[in-house]
Amino acid sequence: MESRAVVETMEAVEASVSALSGLVRHAVGSMGTASADPLRDQADACLDGLAELARTEARMAALKVHFAAGYARAAMASAAPARSPQEHTAQDMALTAEVACVLTVSERTAGALLAEAQALSTTLPLTLSALQAGNISWQHARIMVDETDNLDTAGAAGLEAHFLDPDAPSAARGCPAGDLVPARFRAKARTWRERHHPVSIEKRHNRSAAERRVEYTPDRDGMAWLSAYLPASQAAGAWDRITTAARSLQGADEARTLTQLRADVAATWLLTSGRETAGNATAGDVPSPAAQVLITVPALSLLGLSEEPAMLDGYGPIPPSMGRALVADGASSFLRVLTDPCDGAPLEVGRTSYRISTALRQWLRLRDGKCPFPGCNNQSLDNDADHLLAWADGGSTGISNLGQPCRKHHRLKHTSGWKPAGASPTEPPGWTSPAGRHYASEQPDWEPPVLPVEILAMTTSRDPGEPDPGTLEPGLLGSGMPDYLDEPPPEFDLTDHPLAEDPFKDWELFLAYDSYAAA
Repeated sequence: MESRAVVETMEAVEASVSALSGLVRHAVGSMGTASADPLRDQADACLDGLAELARTEARMAALKVHFAAGYARAAMASAAPARSPQEHTAQDMALTAEVACVLTVSERTAGALLAEAQALSTTLPLTLSALQAGNISWQHARIMVDETDNLDTAGAAGLEAHFLDPDAPSAARGCPAGDLVPARFRAKARTWRERHHPVSIEKRHNRSAAERRVEYTPDRDGMAWLSAYLPASQAAGAWDRITTAARSLQGADEARTLTQLRADVAATWLLTSGRETAGNATAGDVPSPAAQVLITVPALSLLGLSEEPAMLDGYGPIPPSMGRALVADGASSFLRVLTDPCDGAPLEVGRTSYRISTALRQWLRLRDGKCPFPGCNNQSLDNDADHLLAWADGGSTGISNLGQPCRKHHRLKHTSGWKPAGASPTEPPGWTSPAGRHYASEQPDWEPPVLPVEILAMTTSRDPGEPDPGTLEPGLLGSGMPDYLDEPPPEFDLTDHPLAEDPFKDWELFLAYDSYAAA
């Protein structure tokens, strides 16, 4: 055990306890003061107390890590060398049983704690430091252990730095990792891991696809679970198709919830092919709409020149071959969108009318990825497009004045003091509570495109003093874009060679060449 680290963590815990004591006294005594608003003072003190208590719990978890890892090292060092694999296993079992009994938990839980303590104390220093400082919770630390599993040392360090080192070259955008609810942090960490895993996502997907299956698990009260392990594109398409059909059945005369309707629709399609009754509605009334899966494929990946993952709305990175297949099959919601060629961020599409067009709604889905309320997981297809500043109050219908809250948080905006604000072309709006506290919204982690070696080789023959394309600053066109991009394109006589009709009517939203020329 590193005694210095333990002492520093203990001092941080003591400081938290002292701060909590002061907050408790303030919360209890504020009602007897001559303050102009004692109730608000008490409410603020309670919220501050909850925040400090969360930091204290994180620091206590860091102490548990230090003690668990320290006991494991001491016990193994004092034990006689194992003479066989069986003896080594017996020593591990004895060690785990000791910790389980001390903590009054199962041996499985104790074993997980020892494994997590080992990883945090040896290979994840930034995570353990953030836990000791109270900047992340124990749940965040466990997720970091899970998502760095099977990564090499460099990969684990890169994932840590991306989320926990604000000075890292490719630090995560938006609110800090500790400000994300654990489920959202896991989604972002998994996305980064998929993009940067040393083994190609194609190889990992092919290996996992061979394990696809449907499972049946009996449950209580005459119920059971039926689950399917499928390629992400199939699962996302099936989920959207079921949801769309279930929503079409909702109405004043329909008593079933959306969740119940999803279950009834799925059972109807699986058991009857839509020819018999299901619940209190006939299967013939259940429409069978085409799936609408938003798939964003990098241009070079679409052309087969790179192996960058595509992004599936509501899921995350998928193999580029799956993205190309969805595009080739004519996925109806595939959106060709103008993106910044240096940092991968989409660009704003301006609008002047009140009506929010389909293209702008799709753009909102790309910018936000989900309902922007902190911690909400509701995906884009179920959300509302909403003016942050009402049109009647002078708000424009531009991307910087739009959000896509889910129904629940849309109602929250109009029926309480919660208000969204601070949207930009690349950032979803954060939310300010009735207590005056602002909570940042999660942001998608865009990354610069990975250029294939053939294209990189074309940049090697440049004039002396011309900036290296690999050092371009992020942002549209960057500050060191080569001079040839500022020159007008050459003129060609197309009189006798007319171009074929463009199959993509919105192609200008996909390529940034006009922006280059204008710049």
